Amino acid sequence: MPKDSFSHVATWVFDLDNTLYPPQARLFDQIEVRMTQYVMDALGVDRARADHLRQHYWRHYGTTLAGLMREHDVDPTPYLVDVHDISFDVLDPDPALAAQIAALPGRCIVYTNGTAPYAEQVLAARGLNGLFDAVYGVEHANFLPKPERAAFETVFELDGTTTHTAAMFEDDPRNLKAPHDMGMRTVHVADTAIDADHIHHQTSDLAGFLAKLR
Repeated sequence: MPKDSFSHVATWVFDLDNTLYPPQARLFDQIEVRMTQYVMDALGVDRARADHLRQHYWRHYGTTLAGLMREHDVDPTPYLVDVHDISFDVLDPDPALAAQIAALPGRCIVYTNGTAPYAEQVLAARGLNGLFDAVYGVEHANFLPKPERAAFETVFELDGTTTHTAAMFEDDPRNLKAPHDMGMRTVHVADTAIDADHIHHQTSDLAGFLAKLR
């Protein structure tokens, strides 16, 4: 039973994008458009080349920003401000999810490859603000992105997370490998299950899954 697998958990770590809101909202589509435009402007390339680089860097480095920093020495701060300047009107409050998160024992935190200010805006639009003990963005990991283990180690050390009594909820299966190796319970939040040793549980309904843990 899922409940038994989480009886030891004292810290609940949630990714943000496509985890605390459904991917059908397509919020990240807006960010991808702004990423492509930023790459065009920063590197002086056309849209097709910029779109290719955006996806290539995401696959290879974990985020587009990580690739831009490593290969082109792009300053992360203006980039992050620009690409997260989007509309949150596509997001609706989720009282059921809010209730389940509020009922969890222990601490709840958000850890995203976006920024903490962006995450706070998403949480407010979803009616989830005030439920988390801390919100961490890529800036708290010195701009090192998930899935790199050093990024998790930096954030968890800053937070004081004891990984052997923690669980990680994440839509990108790559970002569950390091938490698994660090002793965390892992939950893949997605419509399609992935058969991988580092994924303990999968759900397409986060609120429903959390309800089973009570």
